[in-house]
Amino acid sequence: MHPVTVTRGDSPLVLGFPHTGTWVPDAIRAEMNAEGLTLRDTDWHVDALYRDLVPGVTAVAANFHRYVIDANRDPGGASLYPGQTTTGLVPITTFDNAPIWNSPPDAAAIAARLARWHAPYHAALQAELARVRALHGVAILYDCHSIRSVIPWLFEGTLPDFNIGDNGGATCDPLVTAALRRHCDASGRTTVTNGRFKGGWTTRHYGRPETGIHAIQMELAQSTHLALEEPDFALDPAKAEQLRATLKPILQDLIDLAPQIPR
Repeated sequence: MHPVTVTRGDSPLVLGFPHTGTWVPDAIRAEMNAEGLTLRDTDWHVDALYRDLVPGVTAVAANFHRYVIDANRDPGGASLYPGQTTTGLVPITTFDNAPIWNSPPDAAAIAARLARWHAPYHAALQAELARVRALHGVAILYDCHSIRSVIPWLFEGTLPDFNIGDNGGATCDPLVTAALRRHCDASGRTTVTNGRFKGGWTTRHYGRPETGIHAIQMELAQSTHLALEEPDFALDPAKAEQLRATLKPILQDLIDLAPQIPR
């Protein structure tokens, strides 16, 4: 299995999918316990939500599961949210703090996974952002995520439907954040900017407006598109189509506003 799939477009917009992959190599699968094998913390069906919404979009998708190695974590192992509960570069527990492994990987195994999967994903993402910026003078990375709406170990209460993260405005021009917020608010759904999720390592690493690369994360509550968040994580087609009606103009707006972003 190749670690990453790239679909090239000619617009300024690049979609990142670090957590939709479900592939686990057999040798790693053998080290996982029954809970780990459920792959509970996948960003279920997020690729389907965004597929073919607007023409010209580039997509970079990790094919490996986040339990193999998390493509949205600092390769050096630094925490995204110091002082808060979260999972690491190779998660040891699920988002419910349940163990994943019969035999957790050691430092050598993690280093091998970094080289085999994490690095190729980011090499592909970096290459596509550079290509798009060369075409347009600007590139917008929209990092696509979803998560269960109720996870007490990670956050209190119920997560809003739309969770926008730009790391306090540091990772993109305000026009980008405003476009997302405008459509989310118009949908009538619950929305927060820089709440529990402020943008992961991908958003923070690539989002350098001064270089012409702008990055923003959208974390969708899975209640917006799944029939039931557990146990089978099945897509609800009616919910999905309603959600796509909001996501489509967001993506189109990002493409249309790119020429307005100061270089």
